[in-house]
Amino acid sequence: MAHPDPGRYAAGPTAIQHERLGTVPYEPTWRRMQRFTETREPTAPDRLWTLQHPPVFTLGLNASREHLLNPGDVPVVPVDRGGQVTYHGPGQLVVYPLLDVRRREIGVRALVSLLERAVVELLAAEGVTAAARPDAPGVYVDGAKVASVGLRIRRGCSYHGLSVNVDMDLTPFSLINPCGHAGMPVTDLAGLGVSLSVEAVENRLADYLIDALEGRG
Repeated sequence: MAHPDPGRYAAGPTAIQHERLGTVPYEPTWRRMQRFTETREPTAPDRLWTLQHPPVFTLGLNASREHLLNPGDVPVVPVDRGGQVTYHGPGQLVVYPLLDVRRREIGVRALVSLLERAVVELLAAEGVTAAARPDAPGVYVDGAKVASVGLRIRRGCSYHGLSVNVDMDLTPFSLINPCGHAGMPVTDLAGLGVSLSVEAVENRLADYLIDALEGRG
């Protein structure tokens, strides 16, 4: 069940409504994103969904099944975002910015960079140096991936988004080539010595993104 934040996030068409969805299954959430994007009115406020998913592998539009090494009992869902194969599971924060990017005059590359920068700055505040990579969207610490980004733009609006490994079982990443890169190391905030809960990361990233995006509005 969604829990919208009150106050300025729900006022006016250029404001952003933050909805905390809790832990929700992947496929119905994806279909809901699609429906929202297909049916939204030009003046509809943008949304920022933050949530967790039960274990699932998702295959982007560019994904090859050869990168799905041994999924076992974990569901596999082909989806309409960019990118290759990734994993979602408990202990990972997922952020879906459902934005009218035309109205906000923000391009897809700029939006990807904003999502990456939000994670880089969160980690910097905790004393961890992280960076994006031009050849593989996401955020990395000493070559290990801590956050993934994959978007879809439809009717001038964005959906899908960002996932940040907070404190999770990383074993399922060994069953795939993450984002199509064989042997890519994966880490989480806990492994980097950052003791933040999923809820704390949710709050900080939502505040950062809403402030940045409303500054463009």
